[in-house]
Amino acid sequence: QVQLAESGGGSVQTGGSLRLSCVISGNTGRSYYIGWFRQPPGKEREGIAVIWTAGGTTQYYADSVKGRFTISLDTNKNTLYLQMDSLKPEDTGAYYCAADTLTPVKTAKQALEAVQLYNLWGQGTQVTVSA
Repeated sequence: QVQLAESGGGSVQTGGSLRLSCVISGNTGRSYYIGWFRQPPGKEREGIAVIWTAGGTTQYYADSVKGRFTISLDTNKNTLYLQMDSLKPEDTGAYYCAADTLTPVKTAKQALEAVQLYNLWGQGTQVTVSA
């Protein structure tokens, strides 16, 4: 069974940067989508970036973070990263890494949008961006 543990959240000012890490323990024996999701205060959880674990080249980003955030997967360290640059106050929220190890292969766009299909979640880490 795969387990996920995030770290790296914190408080920064507008324009600052943070890097989130998600250590992946366990192995499903197959490839799957894993990604970063966030839940702003008072809003629903949304997908912001996903990556296919085989090769790491299939990625998809939400329009709100495209060009500012970068998702990457280090298979040697079994760690998923999210580099967040040019942060804005609207990026504030609880950030989670999550994996969908059960659903058949879908497009990366579908993987980003189908939040309800993700069966494995980390505990979350808070990101606060002040104006």
